[in-house]
Amino acid sequence: RSLLSAMGLLAATPAAALQRRKRAAGPGATVLSTWDFGAAANAAAFARLSAGGSLLDAVEAGGMVPEADPANHSVGYSGYPDRDGHVTLDAVIMDDTGQVGAVAALEDTVHAVSVARRVMEKTPHTMLVGDGATRFARDQGFPQRALLTPEAEKAWRDWLRTANYRPEANVENRVSRTPGGALDHDTIGILARDAAGRLAGACTTSGMAFKMRGRVGDSPQVGCGLFVERGVGAATSTGLGEEVTRVAGTARVVASMRAGLSPQAACEEVVRHIASLRGDAIRGVQVGFLALGPQGEVGAFCLLPGFTYAATDAAGRTVVHKAGSLFRA
Repeated sequence: RSLLSAMGLLAATPAAALQRRKRAAGPGATVLSTWDFGAAANAAAFARLSAGGSLLDAVEAGGMVPEADPANHSVGYSGYPDRDGHVTLDAVIMDDTGQVGAVAALEDTVHAVSVARRVMEKTPHTMLVGDGATRFARDQGFPQRALLTPEAEKAWRDWLRTANYRPEANVENRVSRTPGGALDHDTIGILARDAAGRLAGACTTSGMAFKMRGRVGDSPQVGCGLFVERGVGAATSTGLGEEVTRVAGTARVVASMRAGLSPQAACEEVVRHIASLRGDAIRGVQVGFLALGPQGEVGAFCLLPGFTYAATDAAGRTVVHKAGSLFRA
């Protein structure tokens, strides 16, 4: 759904009920998500919460917005394919009771985040991958739909001329893409909290554009693309997934929060750790983290300038912020 349609849902909610929820939610952020296009996802998530939905309902609704957007080539439908021309999706959803579901290398299904939730609710497992994930989606009634659009296919065929995997930082917020750029960190991560300080999150992506077939990044991996812990905090990541996975990045952020660091300090700590660990190997590479505390405290930090995130407060006001960075450019 678009931002306008999500706002329409919000407008349909009885005004008195909305005001009660806004007063109860308290200060701080209620919904956070990565990148500028997270504003529309936040609107859908906030609308779902305001209509009485659960935190899981909210983060799922938020993730579904970019998944269905044909103009967004980084998540879901119209995502850029792998090097063989197949669009494959990864997603995870998690709450602070330890409930978690994930899918990786899912094909022919628009809403990977919803399939991930169904894995959580309908199976004894936490992750399904590849053909098994796709078959599970069909068995659960998710319609089959080709994900490769003409625009995405053209970008892939143009890329085939060079087959250049050079990472390109902050592509999520670029109107035009450098021909042959790897588009290596295509993700939306979304975090939400309620008035009691309970937390949930989701992360969904079509993955690195033109990746090797079978590649899975950090996004669907618990403790990498997403981690949530009751009473402590929630974190999500964006950027080159391999670098996040090397350090179990979001688990590290939440562990730092458990040890007493603020969400901001925890995000800064893991980014500095990656830079120290990897040295010249991460030159020109973007990695960013976004964290949310149970009282609505926010943290965000990245390697390179350009990472943005959308924050929605308890009154439904959304502001897009620029995260601080370790390096200048």
